[in-house]
This record gives sequence, C-alpha cells and structure tokens, in this order.
Amino acid sequence: MRVLAVGAHPDDIEFLCAGTLVKFKEKKAEIFMSYLCNGDKGHFEIPSPELARIRKKEAEDSAKILGAEIQGGIFPDLGIYPDEEARKRVVDLIRVARPDLVITHSPKDYMCDHTITSKLVVDASFIATLPNYKTEHKPHTLIAPIFFMDTSAGVDFIPTEYVDISDFIKIKEKMLLCHQSQCKWLKEHDGIDYVDFMRKVASFRGLQCGVRYAEGFRPYSAWGRIKAKRLLP
Repeated sequence: MRVLAVGAHPDDIEFLCAGTLVKFKEKKAEIFMSYLCNGDKGHFEIPSPELARIRKKEAEDSAKILGAEIQGGIFPDLGIYPDEEARKRVVDLIRVARPDLVITHSPKDYMCDHTITSKLVVDASFIATLPNYKTEHKPHTLIAPIFFMDTSAGVDFIPTEYVDISDFIKIKEKMLLCHQSQCKWLKEHDGIDYVDFMRKVASFRGLQCGVRYAEGFRPYSAWGRIKAKRLLP
C-alpha cells in the first residue's frame, strides 16, 4: 500500500491526518507527504525567504518521526493557481509517489491555498494516468481513490468515515510540535494553542464515532474512485 498525503502548507498534514498516516505506517504502508506551498507568509517577524527555509526543516523533522518521504514547497503561499504549470507539477508528484490512495484538503476549506490544492490533486490524479500527457515521469497505472481530510475546526465538514487514532495521538502531537514557527504564529495571529486545538478537534471526532480520538474523512465519490472495500486503516 502506497499512501500520498498532499497538503497546502507544511503543517496541514500533521494537523488534519497525521494520526491516520501513522496508523497506515503501522500496517506497513509506504507514506509520501507533500505540501504545495512553502509556508513563507505565516509569521509577524521572520521574513519570507528565511521562514520558507525554517518551515522546510520543520516539515522534514516531522516526516522523520513518521518515517515518510517528503517533498514540497513548490509555490509561495498565495502563489498557487489551478493552471497548467501547477497541474503538471502535481501530476509529477503523483507519478513519483504512484499512490494506491491519496489524502488531501476538502474543496470547502477555509482559504484559497487549501481549496486550490484540493482541486489540483483531484484533477492531477486522473491526468497522471494519461500516457499522452507528457511530464518528466511515466504515467501512473491507477486512478487513485481520494479522501478529503477534515477542514480546520471541522467547519462545514461532515465525515462519512472515521479513523480511530487514540493510540497515535501522542505521535501526531509530536509531529505537529515540529512546526514551532506555526505554533507561535497561530498563538499571535489567532489566539490559538495549536496542539490544544488539534486535540479538541480529534476529541470531538472521536466523540462522534465512539472512541477517544479520531480523524474524519469523506471520499471523493466519482466514477473510477469508489472501491467495494474499506481503504482507510
């Protein structure tokens, strides 16, 4: 099993689906993490070029905890558009990872980098299988099923599938804490304790499905994507 998680920013995967990725890893899946924007806008004090470097290191440190491959930072924050350049870059991400399953943002999340990432991943996951769509890498052989991860605070998102992450919440927290620049930013910009925020969302999703902590998902329900078995761990 090969699982690709694509977030907009370096910390999005950790906040929204890291527990599920850890659970996949426990089941011997290969995990690929990618973030499309480099995270260069989220700070009051650190200038963009330096912040992008810091956030790259934070993402790499987090991926090491999971034992996942990671790549990303293709575009600056707010510099991602659903155009041909971006589509080709995401197609190549998929062709390199060759996933059996993809996790990405909900198309109804709270800001443009998230919603555009969702659109690009959905489109590219099909295009990646087309032999006559030429990029640097050979076509993928599977139109991978896609699962949309929760929105921030679960706003306007009703999960249809849940993953029990109760045994993995501490690893999820450890991965999230690698992103210290964002912990500081969210405290100053939004008045949020990032780890407490994460635990509250996971606890609420757990309450919904009868466990202590959970992550919620919705499948992308389209022809060629639906399977007659559960794919999440």
